[in-house]
Amino acid sequence: MVFDPGMTAGKMTIVCFISGSGTNYREIVFRNPHQRYLVFTNRPGCSGVTVARENKHEIIELSHVPFLKGARQKYGPGNVPRNCPERLAFEETAVRLIENKIGGEPDLICLAGFDQWNTDWFVDRYYPRILNVHPGDTTKGYAGLHWVPAAKAILSGEKSLRSTLFFVDKSMDEGPVLTQSAPLDIVEMLTVLQDRGIPGLVQKLHVVASFARSNDIKTYADFQEKSTQEIRTDIELISSNLQDAIKVAGDWKIYPFAVHDLISLGRVEIDGRTIFVDGHLMPVYGYRPDEHKC
Repeated sequence: MVFDPGMTAGKMTIVCFISGSGTNYREIVFRNPHQRYLVFTNRPGCSGVTVARENKHEIIELSHVPFLKGARQKYGPGNVPRNCPERLAFEETAVRLIENKIGGEPDLICLAGFDQWNTDWFVDRYYPRILNVHPGDTTKGYAGLHWVPAAKAILSGEKSLRSTLFFVDKSMDEGPVLTQSAPLDIVEMLTVLQDRGIPGLVQKLHVVASFARSNDIKTYADFQEKSTQEIRTDIELISSNLQDAIKVAGDWKIYPFAVHDLISLGRVEIDGRTIFVDGHLMPVYGYRPDEHKC
């Protein structure tokens, strides 16, 4: 069982890791403000800290920059290895501060817009109590930074998008999936966004899809190799807007649901990569609230 409510009278200690606006943290708290929350950030003063202060939650601010400065000089910006000693030192310090503050290990860690990799040491310490959400279907490989997951789905011919919430393991966004959001129809959403003042999105989608078909493009790597700058600009505009939309319609729905309606009620068990909800074996894509009675 990921969390046994009988051990703590049902109240969880939840640590939310944030690096920016803290919107996923905000939605988790809004769903149930009566848990015990602590907010950890690697970017002191980020806007999510303001939200945490408004919620009167405990906050720990620890910049990763001094820890990784030497590693960036050694490996180059953007090339710092996931399990380098410098990352480990940062995490060990963070964990010590967190556990001293709450008096032990957290019941759950929610990566809520946290922009740093977790080391294998961190995963070994807390698995399966680390959650992350991704605005794409990770079971189909629609992962990546920023708007790339939506672009991958479009190039694969998908008609809709889903958000995925998963247990963080030592892979890259391929941990066992707990739940996925309801599908967001791509054309319908782009039509809504057009009506809100972003012109030409549906037509640009048709142009991108036609280009992909005529050039036998199936993957994002193929697209990067064969596309023109104009086509790349089009898919970035489409995908970035879709990514924002699925965050609201997907991430902000399934993260609070998973934390409070599944895990905190003791409904989730995990054996290796196999997940059970209410004793029922889950498919590889996890629990989909739109397919179950919640």
